[in-house]
Amino acid sequence: MPEPAGGTAALRTELAVLHQLLAEGGLVVWTAGNVSARVDADTFLIKPSGVPYEQLTPEAMVLCDLEGEPIGESPLKPSSDVYAHAYVYRHRPDVGGVVHTHSTYATAWAARDEPIPCVLTAMADEFGGEIPVGPFALIGGDDIGRGIVETLAGRRSPAVLMRNHGVFTIGADARAAVKAAVMCEDVARTVHLARQLGEPLPMAAGDIDRLYDRYQNVYGQRGRP
Repeated sequence: MPEPAGGTAALRTELAVLHQLLAEGGLVVWTAGNVSARVDADTFLIKPSGVPYEQLTPEAMVLCDLEGEPIGESPLKPSSDVYAHAYVYRHRPDVGGVVHTHSTYATAWAARDEPIPCVLTAMADEFGGEIPVGPFALIGGDDIGRGIVETLAGRRSPAVLMRNHGVFTIGADARAAVKAAVMCEDVARTVHLARQLGEPLPMAAGDIDRLYDRYQNVYGQRGRP
């Protein structure tokens, strides 16, 4: 099967840049972690397996179908998480990007099987509540993807901590998913530090709702001509 009409050059370039942002932000090490981006209703691009971040070029990104199988003549294998990403894209047509990291603080919460409580305005803004924990699942099949979809169903959070594994985030596009991953690590660190000083103060559900609505619908340059 050929690449979709119109090509994927711009999306490939963006994915290469987004992977570097993860590395520069300290959210990934060596070859761990990955970003993918939906191309169209039937295909997505994803990081190749085991390739160091400094070697990730736009051409290295692997085009796959929604079963996680490579399309075309790429000499590189897709990420070992490809089937998890594919499952998310198949079952969440609203998702345009998926990110996976083992970022230190957020993964520490995942190792304890503990959700990150919503005790910060920044959490209410981005996640609309706590960051939940999903079930343990082995790498290599679509069980991780199933856990992501089932855990995030009915929640506003774009992030899930997969138990004993790490962070997965989703977004309308790949950049939004990367932002969620960055924010997840930031609040995981802050809430951890707060707990060293005492028990963080809970936030009222109504305040969380109002903060989330403002950030999602008013904050920034929304509404300007």
